[in-house]
Amino acid sequence: MKDSHGRSQTPVISVILPCYNAHAYLGRALDSIRAQTFRDFEIIVINDGSTNPDTLAYLQTLGDDVRLVCQENLGLPGARNTGFREALGAYVLPLDCDDWIEPTFLAKAIALLEADPDRAYAFAHIALEGNEAGVLRKTYNFFEQLFLNHVPYCIFIRKQIWQQVGGYDESMRRGCEDWEFNLRLGISGFYGLAVPEPLFHYHVSTTGMLQSLTSNLYAEIWSGIQEKHKGSYSLGSLTRAWVKWRRAPCNRSLPLYFIYYLAYLALPRSIFMALYRRLLSFSRATRIRAAANSNG
Repeated sequence: MKDSHGRSQTPVISVILPCYNAHAYLGRALDSIRAQTFRDFEIIVINDGSTNPDTLAYLQTLGDDVRLVCQENLGLPGARNTGFREALGAYVLPLDCDDWIEPTFLAKAIALLEADPDRAYAFAHIALEGNEAGVLRKTYNFFEQLFLNHVPYCIFIRKQIWQQVGGYDESMRRGCEDWEFNLRLGISGFYGLAVPEPLFHYHVSTTGMLQSLTSNLYAEIWSGIQEKHKGSYSLGSLTRAWVKWRRAPCNRSLPLYFIYYLAYLALPRSIFMALYRRLLSFSRATRIRAAANSNG
């Protein structure tokens, strides 16, 4: 049975958009979903306890092709978990309300996963918008994920796998909950696969969550992730992960991460955090330049 928009009432894909006092770009995100060439999907907006009157008024105008779910403020990981629980589709795509996707994103992501059932989720290269410009090319290498978050939050994933690993950690309201979730997927044997095109547009803002996080906080969060997953950060586990993933595509020379890990163990925290900030900045800038040169 289909709804008034010609879509199945048990859609194949659910696209979920958390919203907390942020509606300025939501229309653009919704239009990008409505423009998808793959048509069997539903759209769910999670109002995560918004209090802004303009946001609340806008959410009442979304249209009957959008399912609005309201809850008290739980933060981004809690809103995403609500969206996954509400999702009717076998596949789920989380999309923040200030970002958007190209019309072929859903079609290419589902084709990639159905062609490779051993992979749990798919993601695309990132086209940076707003305060930054350029393309971040993405590859999947679990060993690298243990050190730096190279996988975007916008992953096209089978819902049952989200259920198996327990969803996002709702205590991580300061950010990087997607990194910890993606790590937990890899630790459980669920790996990602890149769609080699910039199909995901990421809006960079000085007021956005990732921009407002200081580098010190980012390093602190990584330290907390290590504490949570101690077994994966022993020297033996890291060595085994390197052996398994050393031939897979990567963004940096993998042995450099061992040097980085030893620095974490040996250096005072202030010096290590300075090193971490430089590694993050250099890695991002290098990848943007490399993408620009290859496109030129």
